[in-house]
Amino acid sequence: MPLDPRFRALLDTLSESGAIPLVRGTATRTREHYRSLALARRGPGFVPEPVASVEDLTIDGPGGPLPVRVYHPSEDRDRAVTYLHGGGWVVGDLDTHDPVCRRVANHVGAVTVSVDYRLAPEHPYPAALEDALAALAWTSARWPERCLGVAGDSAGASLAAAVALRHRGTGGPLAGQLLFYPATDPSLGLPSVAANGSGYFLTRADMDWFVAQYAPDPADPAVNLLNADVTGVAPAVVATAEFDPLRDEGNAYAERLRAAGVPVVHLPGPGLIHGYAAFFGLVPAADELGEQALESFGDLLGCAPRRPAPVSERPAVSAP
Repeated sequence: MPLDPRFRALLDTLSESGAIPLVRGTATRTREHYRSLALARRGPGFVPEPVASVEDLTIDGPGGPLPVRVYHPSEDRDRAVTYLHGGGWVVGDLDTHDPVCRRVANHVGAVTVSVDYRLAPEHPYPAALEDALAALAWTSARWPERCLGVAGDSAGASLAAAVALRHRGTGGPLAGQLLFYPATDPSLGLPSVAANGSGYFLTRADMDWFVAQYAPDPADPAVNLLNADVTGVAPAVVATAEFDPLRDEGNAYAERLRAAGVPVVHLPGPGLIHGYAAFFGLVPAADELGEQALESFGDLLGCAPRRPAPVSERPAVSAP
């Protein structure tokens, strides 16, 4: 189907204002630009989606203190989700993805832990993955009786998928993973990269730069997920977008999971672009697919309560 008219108007505006391309030469400038775009999307008079409470905390991470933001949902359904933000492993933070995490918390009924993981190029792979694993372990130990999930968008979705692979068989059960338009093929060799690599916000040049900053060894299965052994990994929801350069690799990862016998719900995004989760509440088509994805993810998290961890294993936490 054609590009959603709301996104067509948005892309025209971004192009006319010089906001595209996303990458601005250096990591610092690109972060500043990405953050300004993320905050500008909310518009004048923006009111965050209400949740029961929000806490900014610092936990022990493998590289030192690791900031997290914890969202308590308006209606709690005894779930806990670790959320990993997108941004090419180089940009993004707790603030840029605050609206998405509020939506996840409320729609899934889950305490949602957003992770301010270390960013490349200062901290290339595996720093972000190590932080993500530490945050999942902390979430699991802090709420030991809750059904546990991991979620993310774009680069955060690739981290979530890698977390699910690493977590497999090493700890308590992971009930599900939610992957919004994941990056799974660092070679960028599938047809949608050429077809959608310019004119739809995220570009081929952006992705080339992001991968170069993050992954000195793009052959590692935790980065090159299309070559990973996914047998026995947690059930997944994979949501992709029609006009996304990463569309085909997201589709291919869903098929790889299915071929390995992993329960998977694949939701293609007709008419949508990469990054549509940032427009929940603003673009109806993004809302519709987002609701389907979150509903399916919530279904995966309907597991029996887990056994509490011994008190001695529960993590300490401090205010930032």
